[in-house]
Amino acid sequence: MDAAQLTEALTIAEAAGGVREAAAALRVRFAPLRVVVVDAFDMRGETPAVVGTRRQLYLGASDGHCWSVTGDPGRASGLILCDRG
Repeated sequence: MDAAQLTEALTIAEAAGGVREAAAALRVRFAPLRVVVVDAFDMRGETPAVVGTRRQLYLGASDGHCWSVTGDPGRASGLILCDRG
């Protein structure tokens, strides 16, 4: 993902009524990226890629088995979405 796509993703997430609706919209727009919804508490200590007024997005990378949060958009194969805690 590049900066423009992250901005677009946040705009979509912010416009949705709820976090699950946001995830569904992001899955449609950014297929085949994975989109996962988690509780903000579970992301404590991680740095979001973008933060809005209602939602925050993290970039997820996978080695094919395990997932991790990454700051490198070139490694991103998914988005981790949560409401701002």
